[in-house]
Amino acid sequence: MIAAMDIRVTKAERSKLNDISLENLPFGKYFTDHMLEAEYENGKWVNIEIKPYQPLVLDPSLAALHYGQSIFEGIKAYKDSSGNAFIFRPYDNFRRFNLSAVRMNMPEIPEEIFIEGMRQLIALDQDWIPAKKDHSLYIRPFMFATDQMLGVRPSQTYKFLIILSPTGPYYAKPMKIAVEERYTRAAPGGVGFAKNAGNYGGSLLAASIAQQQGYDQVLWTDAFEHKWLQEVGMMNVYFVIDNVAITPSLEEETILNGVTRNSVATLLKDMGVKVEERRINIDEVIAAHKEGRLQEVFGTGTAATIAMIQKLKYREYVMEFDDSHWKLSSQVKQKMNEIKERKVPDTYNWLVNV
Repeated sequence: MIAAMDIRVTKAERSKLNDISLENLPFGKYFTDHMLEAEYENGKWVNIEIKPYQPLVLDPSLAALHYGQSIFEGIKAYKDSSGNAFIFRPYDNFRRFNLSAVRMNMPEIPEEIFIEGMRQLIALDQDWIPAKKDHSLYIRPFMFATDQMLGVRPSQTYKFLIILSPTGPYYAKPMKIAVEERYTRAAPGGVGFAKNAGNYGGSLLAASIAQQQGYDQVLWTDAFEHKWLQEVGMMNVYFVIDNVAITPSLEEETILNGVTRNSVATLLKDMGVKVEERRINIDEVIAAHKEGRLQEVFGTGTAATIAMIQKLKYREYVMEFDDSHWKLSSQVKQKMNEIKERKVPDTYNWLVNV
């Protein structure tokens, strides 16, 4: 852990926690009493402070609103049975945040602001962490361009913030997924591996169309053949075929290097399960389904951890699954929850104390 950083702190006069219940929490609706804010100007990060959660005052010409220089991360904090607070794998998110920054031609954030600022912010608002199963404190670090002028060029000023939101389960039920063939999320050479706002804005129309057809999300395919599988909605995806867990590879830089994806791969390997990170197309998946070799399909991500998929549609071919009999996804989810709840030793050093 890095040394404590001197961050100016202004505490809220009254906690909003008195006005809400941490029961039955929707995702991303409520926010804690404080936020962290820092500004980048003249090549330096300055004005680092923790202050009461409040609206931002933005100029209409703000560069981020016009040219899309905006990135973010998603992390979670938990409490164990003794009330101790900790963060799940924040250093992985820190490194990925800066990879996104480099790709979007934005300044990198120092570790002492991202990690230590996060730790101090959570320590101040740790009463907001729900101490119950499948609940957590969602952490949203983000950065955006703040130059006040129109012109297609990298901004010279930026703002970095961290906000916190208590949350319950993201997907309460198994998902229904449609394979997307018209719209494209990412292509080689693009920004698919970066967690930038535009990736998500560009995904909304396809998701809305799928929802109108009775599906929850889409399974993205490549930009050229619309055969090679990428991500499912906002998550990485795993297919269990012949007892092998297959997840799309990162080599084309079209999908996110998911922290939960990598955690699942580590746990599966330690369970003795073969894991393959490689290209996989929809024809292989359909053939495996027809031959009875497709055993499980699930998504992985920070918000949902593991989301079971009960229906997968490609054109007119519909695959339906009974996830109540699935073993690998439920076992790996249980193992991950046991680590997060500190019911078993954290032999991977994934948990960072607040």
